[in-house]
Amino acid sequence: MASRNKDVEEEIYDKVLDLTEYAKRQRWWDRLFGKSSGPVAEKYSVATQIALGGVSGWCAGYLFQKVGKVAATAVGGGLLLLQVANNSGYIQVDWKRVEKDVNKAKKQLQKGTNQSAPELTTFVQKSKEFLKKNAVVTSGFVGGFLLGLAS
Repeated sequence: MASRNKDVEEEIYDKVLDLTEYAKRQRWWDRLFGKSSGPVAEKYSVATQIALGGVSGWCAGYLFQKVGKVAATAVGGGLLLLQVANNSGYIQVDWKRVEKDVNKAKKQLQKGTNQSAPELTTFVQKSKEFLKKNAVVTSGFVGGFLLGLAS
């Protein structure tokens, strides 16, 4: 009985050693994401993928920053003009009615956000799958995007 347990322990130990040796021979992204890390990974080196992702991320981040500033300026400027026109007597704004309408819109938005649409769930799953398959390009894009926002 004791020899049988010892044989089983040795067999398990041998299998564990085989797994560790196998893992040592693999690259870290192969262990993490599997053999295929997407169609882009098969065509370009890791450095090229990071560079492509970084440049495109930087462009997207820079444009996102500029468009955000323009949108904020437009909305803020419009509200400022409305306030100045109201204070100068050119127009009369019923601010209580505006506040009531804004609160009504907030309630409608909050009511609609409790449920997630099936399209959104499908999109999230497809996005996760894409990110796993193209991890190197994605990490380059995210880094570039953050640099683009900061510049």
